[in-house]
Amino acid sequence: MATNDSLKNQLAENKQQRITDPSKLGLKALMNTPTMRKKFEEVLNENANSFMASVMTLVSNDSYLADSEPMSILSGALTAATLNLGLDKNLGYAYLVPFNSKNKQTGKWEKKAQFLLGYKGYIQLAQRSSQYKALNVIEVYEGELLSWNRLTEEFEFDPNGRKSDEVIGYVGYFELLNGFKKTVYWTKQEIEAHRIANSKDRDKTKKSGVWSSDYDAMARKTVLRNMLSKWGILSIEMQEATISDETVQKVQEDGSIISETEIEEDLPERKEAEVVISDADGEIQESLFDDKKPPIKNDDK
Repeated sequence: MATNDSLKNQLAENKQQRITDPSKLGLKALMNTPTMRKKFEEVLNENANSFMASVMTLVSNDSYLADSEPMSILSGALTAATLNLGLDKNLGYAYLVPFNSKNKQTGKWEKKAQFLLGYKGYIQLAQRSSQYKALNVIEVYEGELLSWNRLTEEFEFDPNGRKSDEVIGYVGYFELLNGFKKTVYWTKQEIEAHRIANSKDRDKTKKSGVWSSDYDAMARKTVLRNMLSKWGILSIEMQEATISDETVQKVQEDGSIISETEIEEDLPERKEAEVVISDADGEIQESLFDDKKPPIKNDDK
């Protein structure tokens, strides 16, 4: 039978849970709430603690991300955890990128973290399906394209015909183990039209974010995502990734994740750096941003 002291403690805990507003908690305190910790443990099992620690390190080393709403950071991190993709920028699988987001209810601008799936993340998820024999996407330079038949998808490519460093398009290709093949070619003009159509900036012609720092990386991702979502074999993981990519997420009380507000524009004061690409061994590394502000330590209790 419960003692008076234990009953008092239980009542105090219940009262504290009722008066605590999760939206007012800092990231560390929010991550250590029983509900959130349980959710990460359900997804990652024994790797939950190390993943959560890596998220705290990521945020403390990125002052822009540290200024973002904690719940949006946690939601994006949980999305990455669900997909079993690390958030280390050097890996290039997935990122948490801070953006300005307009709250549709209050009309105020808020800094929120957006989950962004990297080029390598799509490849990683495709490989896990064990259905792909070959998968690649590359830029096409002036002189390399001999012909392209949109109907039959016959693509004549001359790797030795390059005449300049001007990129004229992007080609994606995959072959499944069952023999099905698909080739997709996007001209530079088609990529640009897609970018502008999906831009949330006031000036839609303006290149921001990774489109500004590494246009080719985002163009390859665009072709790859479009090709796989239309003609590839999509596992449950890849379907979830495609839906979550480039959206702000919100964790509900039951631990489920839903899309929240739309991203309106990139942070105007953010300093963008070159995205580092290294594909000599088929590996691609992306570094989204180079923060100029000093790291902020998170001292949440």
